[in-house]
Amino acid sequence: MISQPTHDAEAIAKLRELIQDIDTCMLTTVSAEGLLHSRPMATQRVEFDGDLWFFTSATSLKVDELYDHRQVNVSYADAKANRYVSVSGVAGVFRDRAKEEELWNPFYKAWFPKGLDDPDLVLLRITVNEAEYWDSPSSTMVHIAGFVKALLTGEQYKPGDHGKLNLPR
Repeated sequence: MISQPTHDAEAIAKLRELIQDIDTCMLTTVSAEGLLHSRPMATQRVEFDGDLWFFTSATSLKVDELYDHRQVNVSYADAKANRYVSVSGVAGVFRDRAKEEELWNPFYKAWFPKGLDDPDLVLLRITVNEAEYWDSPSSTMVHIAGFVKALLTGEQYKPGDHGKLNLPR
């Protein structure tokens, strides 16, 4: 079943609920040659309000790629919960000390040894335009039973909720 909240606030709340417990996502950018390039990123522990935030290196390849192609995809997967989310948005690179302090975790010193004073530290903000999700919180046994039933009856297997969220701004 495809569902789509009708208000931006509903879409933001739904996306927040879907991604809040997923620690790592994959960020996909477009290279100068037009090739897709994905890499893992740590999800920031901040309440989602329509923007996704990440720490990154100002000298990284992803930052270079964003100068030519600001459209990105961020994908989240929680296989244990059968929850998958694909987010499309526009990326921007920022230096904002107050936001950096809000998001900082000492764990990030592994990548930025000088902490918040690291000159290579920048924020990557993804302004979300759209998200698509597949969410099927049932147990594996429920999925197997539904799959077997579909095979036996000839009905299409429907594993859970599928929806598209629009967050135009």
